[in-house]
Amino acid sequence: MSRMSPTEMARQLGGGLLSFPVTHFDDQHQFLETPYREHCGWMLERDLAGLFAAGGTGEFFSLRPQEVGQVVRAAVAETAGKIPVIAGCGYGTAIATDLARDAEAAGADGVLLLPPYLTNATQDGLAGHIEAVCRSTKLGVIVYNRDNAIINEDTLEQLCDRNPNLVGFKDGVGDLELMMRVYARMGDRLTYIGGLPTAETFALPYLEMGVTTYSSAIFNFLPEWALSFYKSVRARDREAVMIGLRDFVLPYITLRNRGKGYAVSIVKAGMKAIGRDAGPVRLPLTELTPAEFGELQGLIARVQPGDQRRAAAG
Repeated sequence: MSRMSPTEMARQLGGGLLSFPVTHFDDQHQFLETPYREHCGWMLERDLAGLFAAGGTGEFFSLRPQEVGQVVRAAVAETAGKIPVIAGCGYGTAIATDLARDAEAAGADGVLLLPPYLTNATQDGLAGHIEAVCRSTKLGVIVYNRDNAIINEDTLEQLCDRNPNLVGFKDGVGDLELMMRVYARMGDRLTYIGGLPTAETFALPYLEMGVTTYSSAIFNFLPEWALSFYKSVRARDREAVMIGLRDFVLPYITLRNRGKGYAVSIVKAGMKAIGRDAGPVRLPLTELTPAEFGELQGLIARVQPGDQRRAAAG
């Protein structure tokens, strides 16, 4: 059972940096709870506002429904109420509502509703899907606007009117006009989260639109760097943000764009590069090539002093 109301959960998320821990697998691609929990604990040694278990970077799309529950329960146990745990939720409406109920039973504080699998739908269809999830749980729901599940401000307003536990809007589209229309319509009714791949790139302009937080996959392997960058964003330190973008984020994106699915694969590669190997990605994702891995190591070395690398490796 969650310790906080949906509104309290959303407010806390909006006050700091968020991250998605990767999901640890062995060589046979089976979930490894002990190192996963250890990684969550390592992340919690830093200043995080919320943890998203079995999310996109956590390979939600490759997990069996029962494994989603295992990952969420492990995260809840490890965080022990220190910060909110938001559970990944998605697929078709029947599975999504089951996952939302299971997240509540597991003690999560909210759910992140990812796009439904494969199919496209009308605004009415997407609204019905989101509403079914909201009504299946008392937890706060954050809708992830991206890919085949893009709702407009009219649909969102109607959903918020009918579902008080719809408390968050995560943008993975990058449509600045749509984001501004949403914020102009909904104001502080929602907490807004930046959710584009490598969200650091968009953090400063999105802050001007009321998006006070974002989910940092980079935090998995460069937590101190990720926190420093976030603080520069919140301070509107344009010079520091641009240095971070030029020195790491933009070349990192160039490397990530070499292969489809690398947005997840490169994060696990980053874990390996700092000596905290989380195992392979599950198919259909593929690993970075050895040459690409070497490039990533070089990028990390540019922004992480040697003593920090040794500390990260434990």
